[in-house]
Amino acid sequence: MTDAHELYDAGRRGPVLRLHVQPGAGPDGIMGAHGNALKLRVQAPAVSGKANEAVLRLLAREFGSPSASLRLTAGETSRDKRVLFAGVPVAEFADRLACVLARSGAAGPR
Repeated sequence: MTDAHELYDAGRRGPVLRLHVQPGAGPDGIMGAHGNALKLRVQAPAVSGKANEAVLRLLAREFGSPSASLRLTAGETSRDKRVLFAGVPVAEFADRLACVLARSGAAGPR
């Protein structure tokens, strides 16, 4: 089982979550740990930034964060992405991530 703390880095401006995204696969959801990243599935295709937009919407909804606080910092055209949760304290983020994993039933590696 992957520890939730292994899925993100503590950045200066907030935690940076590592993601592995499966675009064009529905419905949108969190699949669990994928190595040292959180695996997400989105229905949107990887065309014209649609999958990236869907990823940010999904994360905002699941983490209860305003979408304006989320920033894609790496992986714009890759399945492997990094998203900054700007201004979110690391301890609070760790608690939210643990809740998201538990709620999705996706606490183990995939």
